[in-house]
Amino acid sequence: TGMRAPDFILFVNNLADISGVDRNRIIFGGDHLGPQAWRALDPDSAMAKADAMVRDYTAAGFGKIHLDCSEGCAGEPTQLGDEVTASRSARLARICCDENPDLLFVVGTEVPPPGGARVDEESDIPPTSPDAARKTLATHDAAFGDMSERIGGLVVQPGVEFSPTEVHDLPMDRDPKLIDAITDYPNVCLEAHSTDYQDPAVYPRLAQLGFAFQKVGPALTFAYRQALYALDQLHPNTGALQATMETLMIEDPSKWQGHYHGDSQALYTQRHKGLADRIRYYWPQPKAQAAVRELLTAFERPIPDASLVQVFDASVLERADTLQGTQVQRLIDAQIECALAPYFFEEAA
Repeated sequence: TGMRAPDFILFVNNLADISGVDRNRIIFGGDHLGPQAWRALDPDSAMAKADAMVRDYTAAGFGKIHLDCSEGCAGEPTQLGDEVTASRSARLARICCDENPDLLFVVGTEVPPPGGARVDEESDIPPTSPDAARKTLATHDAAFGDMSERIGGLVVQPGVEFSPTEVHDLPMDRDPKLIDAITDYPNVCLEAHSTDYQDPAVYPRLAQLGFAFQKVGPALTFAYRQALYALDQLHPNTGALQATMETLMIEDPSKWQGHYHGDSQALYTQRHKGLADRIRYYWPQPKAQAAVRELLTAFERPIPDASLVQVFDASVLERADTLQGTQVQRLIDAQIECALAPYFFEEAA
């Protein structure tokens, strides 16, 4: 995006002001903060960069800090043990606390690798064992010392994931007993990564299992892409936006290569419709922004219902009728809201 931590906070706060949302309702979270982006470097060099990054995040006002030091750097194993992970996380936590002591840390070693799920021999997502979770939390608690009371979340795997082409659904009748791992830590809850695309019944079930933090991301940008591509099918120059995005992704494949696999047709499909939604990293580019603007301004007259039902689900159209703004913006917002709605299961109840 070209934004640094303070820029992002200003960007979101401006959106809040435009939308009439109280800024105090927004909690900014830093995700996967650690040496991960510099794993190709030696550990000392990678951690030095991580030091600077977490300092910038906390100084800018990020308050929920997920520390991810679970993957090895150059010359180290792919996955690090609890002791090394906790030691490095504590080092970063100390830097954060020196900038702002009013923080909530999320820790853990069961962090899904970027771009892919870990599966067992039967293509199932094995949950974290309670003993492993208990050991991870105890190790971090000891390493954090006087900062341990600021640990508020533990990342563990309940058995939910998604790959670029497949959703691994939570087995609804399975209870991995992970809540037992936090019995002695009343201020800690469980955090589930990659809860995107699950059946709506999964989210209250995760809450029952102790997962107060349920992360979603690609499913929302996927919904944004769905809405734009639906409108692209109704545009007089059908498919112009998709053609522009294909050009951008081919010219710079760095943001999707290594995440998508298969023959040329499979790669094309994943670039545009893959559940990992790597296309999201291309929307901020000027050519993409220009193509989106051209698409959204092309609909000078209301789109007839007979056309809308060909490319939008009825639930999206119904929600769009309740929103404000131009027709195309309401359709985009409704598509995203439908993807987010299952997380508000308490309101639905």
